[in-house]
Amino acid sequence: MKNQEIAQILYEIGYFLEMEEVKFKPFAYQKAAIILDDMAKDIEAIYKQGGQKSLEKIPGVGKNIAKKIAEYIETGKIGYYEKLKAKMPVKIEELTAVEGIGPKTIKSLYEHLDIKDLQDLKKAAEKHKIRGLPGFQKKTEENILQGIAFLEKSRGRFLLGDILPQVKEILKKLKALKEVKQINVAGSTRRMKETIGDVDILIVSKKPQPVMDFFVSMQGVEKIWAKGNTRSSIRMKQGFDCDLRVVREKSYGSALQYFTGCKEHNIATRKIAIGKGLKLNEYGIFQGQKMIAGKTEKEVYRILGMDWIEPELRENQGEIKASLEGKLPKLIIYRNIKGDLHCHSNWSDGNNTIEEMAGTAIRMGYQYLGITEHTKFLKIDNGLDEKRLAQQRKEINNLNKKFQVSSFLPTGQAGKFQILHGAETNILNNGSIDINDKALKELDYAIAGIHSNFKMPKQQMTERIIKAIKNPYIHIIAHPTGRILQKRDRYECDFEKILRTAKEFGKILEINAQPRRLDLNDQYIRRAKEMGVKMVINSDAHNISHLKFMELGIAQARRGWAEKKDILNTQSLSSILKLFHR
Repeated sequence: MKNQEIAQILYEIGYFLEMEEVKFKPFAYQKAAIILDDMAKDIEAIYKQGGQKSLEKIPGVGKNIAKKIAEYIETGKIGYYEKLKAKMPVKIEELTAVEGIGPKTIKSLYEHLDIKDLQDLKKAAEKHKIRGLPGFQKKTEENILQGIAFLEKSRGRFLLGDILPQVKEILKKLKALKEVKQINVAGSTRRMKETIGDVDILIVSKKPQPVMDFFVSMQGVEKIWAKGNTRSSIRMKQGFDCDLRVVREKSYGSALQYFTGCKEHNIATRKIAIGKGLKLNEYGIFQGQKMIAGKTEKEVYRILGMDWIEPELRENQGEIKASLEGKLPKLIIYRNIKGDLHCHSNWSDGNNTIEEMAGTAIRMGYQYLGITEHTKFLKIDNGLDEKRLAQQRKEINNLNKKFQVSSFLPTGQAGKFQILHGAETNILNNGSIDINDKALKELDYAIAGIHSNFKMPKQQMTERIIKAIKNPYIHIIAHPTGRILQKRDRYECDFEKILRTAKEFGKILEINAQPRRLDLNDQYIRRAKEMGVKMVINSDAHNISHLKFMELGIAQARRGWAEKKDILNTQSLSSILKLFHR
């Protein structure tokens, strides 16, 4: 699929136009890029079936952008984009990865210091050349260096949310081959870590050669590192490496346990085996020379005197002891979720109508969907003020009447669906909310989040969040630590104090499933669970395809040992409404 390639070019065209201070067009290109980036359908297949006219039917893709997409599919490049790059030869993707660096900053740095890429930026900042530029200060330069250091820490790793769809596609193709008897992904991908280094896939096959031939010749393979009868290694165009290993059927469980990891978890299980006079490795469990287990993972753990451990827990964070004592948590599962309480529509910065978002939620089997637009402080995101919130309420009421008559949950059981009216409000610097209490009171519920001034001192930031928690009309704190994976670390705050306050006032902390957030992290989820603070898993969807991010949020909750009882949106619609209106 060329969707992501084309989306990146459209993003960059938007940034170039923003540098030139062109009005309206940058947003159009960026909106089209977001839509292409999230599309499940192959843009090239759409074009081949219906030509440029079919591209124009895609929401957010007008005639001019469709023409450029068609040009890329036909020729592998876009002339307009090449001209913009020639005028300003900078590596936009590299530079914008640094927190605080946007198109106008890139333009200024290029014009004054000829900075074209990340290396140029780092050298200039280290030599203190940036702080003297118009509009730049010493603190700006320090923040740039911090941002670069944060990027360098995550170099060579990829966001799970970016890679997982590609991995699923590879598994689907391999699983369809008649020579493949068993297959599973292993490593950090199976443990659903926030970021992954490379991908490991295990198969059982009596005739592996055709599988290996297919694997190395798949669409999207950029480089073949190695090809053999039992192991092959490739690099995909997205930049990640993928290994395919063939294992014996009788060793499949042991191999899966070994290659799933983590390393520390494996060391701990091997020590248990040694303590029992056994040997555990990727080939099986052995008593002397005799293999006594290895066909399934459950068999391996059973021989060790352990309950089977969910892959997401295998981080040597207490799961070994809990397994031996029969005290592992009964983790939340994917079908436990009954609704999503943090979604945006085209009333603010979303791409779809409320009705389109709700229709997708119904097809997913949800009982409810919360529409929570940005509010007025975020003008760039078309945030709603009190008047527009009241207008939106009317539309939601009308849609709910329609759904009450016509909708049934696709689970075999008839049930009504309801759109809940909320808002994602802004926690201002002093902890107050940017929407007045009278308007908040009219909502079904309200979310509050920090969207500005992330570098406050620890005490001030803590007090800011706590004041929002104490607001009687705020129910949920969104993306509570503010991190952006591979771009921005969490803001400084006393999380223990925030947890105690949330517990005292009965407020809910969000596990934001957006792949670049996954906020809360697994350690904070586990601590919230221990403190008895309820959480909610939300997709933060800005279009219908984003609703599928829920899977990543559930995985994050599982990594944090969360159970069904810990998560708000495992509850029914009636229970949710009672909680919000108590």
